[in-house]
Parts: sequence; structure tokens; C-alpha cells
Amino acid sequence: MLAERFAVPYRILIIDDDADLANHFRLVLSAANMEVLVLDKPETLIDVISGFHPEMILMDMHMPGYSGPELATIIRHHTEWIGLPIVYLSAETDIAQQLQAMQRGADDFITKPISDAYLISAVKIRAARSRQLAELASKDSLTGLLKHALIKESLALELARAQRNRKPLSIAMIDIDLFKGVNDAYGHAVGDRVIVALAHLLKHRLRKTDIVGRYGGEEFVAILPECDFKTAVRLIDDIRERFSTLSFQHEEKEFNITLSAGIASDLLQPMANSDELLIAADEALYVAKHNGRNQVQVADNSQSPQKNKT
Repeated sequence: MLAERFAVPYRILIIDDDADLANHFRLVLSAANMEVLVLDKPETLIDVISGFHPEMILMDMHMPGYSGPELATIIRHHTEWIGLPIVYLSAETDIAQQLQAMQRGADDFITKPISDAYLISAVKIRAARSRQLAELASKDSLTGLLKHALIKESLALELARAQRNRKPLSIAMIDIDLFKGVNDAYGHAVGDRVIVALAHLLKHRLRKTDIVGRYGGEEFVAILPECDFKTAVRLIDDIRERFSTLSFQHEEKEFNITLSAGIASDLLQPMANSDELLIAADEALYVAKHNGRNQVQVADNSQSPQKNKT
């Protein structure tokens, strides 16, 4: 219930040649707390979808120059948009025509005219389902954090935004110390509890604008927009200290475990791209491990020792 209440607005793209009707739909959905964009130049479709990232497309079926099925086919040729819901909002009442149009890549058909209340309900239901499926596909099943590929994609987007707005950006590579020993001594179920505990700590101690992902195994990445490296060090070091105080139990045995972290910043690596920032943070993490673990290190331009992280 809380997640639904504080969720970001659904992003809806409307494609319709009737400017007045499309604007009316935009106003209705915007009043229902949705972010709506009207596309009146279908030739810019790909750029608009790439920039707006809609969670649902409402599209007329018959438009001069471009038909709905033609645009749906173009969208479906992009694998990253295979799951993007496309719903025709059209005055077409011929069932055979509707089915034929849906075979070209659309998911549903809503017939005009439509009441405002029905439009809001229909869009909310489909957009909510789309978001739920997208989250299931993009988030790690154990921790609920972003998966490896999505955290890399998010870093590229945030770095571009930081450079555009001339704001600092820091990233942290975080790894649980000697985690293999936990699995060996207490079993993988206990190891999973340790991973989940760190995931919860990261989600609760970081800001809502920060992005956290499980990079692999016991390794995590935190993207910290508008955060310089000094602030990032204080933030991650506080999480390190809190994590070290957590107690875990297994068969009446109690143990603590620590973490190490490496931080990279676009202020210290101004020419680095997103992949290079990740490498810099990972090298700083190597330094933290090499220097005794349970610490936070900041990446610089010096050569770090390439040791195996444990």
C-alpha cells in the first residue's frame, strides 16, 4: 500500500492525429497523477520512446501517413521494447480489423468514444501490470535490488545526466568481507540472510534518489547522484560501521561480518565513462581488501594491487 501511494507517476505516451482529442486524454490522465506525453509526429517515434521511457502506449489505429499497426511493428523490432504495452484507442468497431491490427504487435484494443473514468481505470490497470512485470524482470529475486545489467544501464544514464547538469556523481562498489567463509561455515541459507541484511541496510540508509543494485554474489553497487566523493565516503563508511554491528545467528552460534568498499567520482575521474568509473571503484575496492578489509577507499590515478577479493 505504501509503495503504491508513493510510487512515481505512470508514464503514458499518446499517439493520435486528432490533436484536440489527444490533448483531452492528456489532461484527463494528468489529472489522475500520470505523466503523459502526446506524440504528433510519428516519424520521431523511436527518439521519443528512447527519451521518455513510457510504460504504456495509447495509439490511434488510423492516422494519415502512418497506421497504428505499422508503428507497432516498428516498436516491436526493438528487443528492449518487446514487453512495452501497446493499446489501440480507436473508433474502429470491426472485430476482424481489430484482431488483424493486434496481430502486428499490439496488446489490447479500446474503442472510442470512451468516458474519462473508464479511460483512467483502463490505463492504470495496464500500466500497473506493466510496471510489475518490468520490476520482476529487472530486480534481483533475493534482495529486490537492480540486477547487474540494469545497474550498469542506470549508471550510464545518471552519468550523462550529471554531466549535462554539471552535478557531481559518485559510485560505490561494496563487497562483504570473507563471505565464502560464511557459506562454508554456516551454509548458503545463512549467507543469503547476510546478503539480504546488507541490501536492507543499503535501501534504508541511502537516499531515495540513490540507485542500488546487486552486482553479483555478495557484491553491490550504489549510484549516488549529486554527491561528491567526500560525502560519499561519509555515507558509505556509516553503512560499513552499522553493518559491522549486526549480529547473525546459526545453531546458537553468533557472528559478525564486515564489508569493504571502493568509491569513484566523476570529480576525480572527469574524463571517465560509466564503465571506467566502475573499474575505478572496483580497483579502490581491491585496495580496501589489500589493506586489511573493513574500510572504504577512494579511487585515484595510481595503480592499485590486483588481488583476489574475499
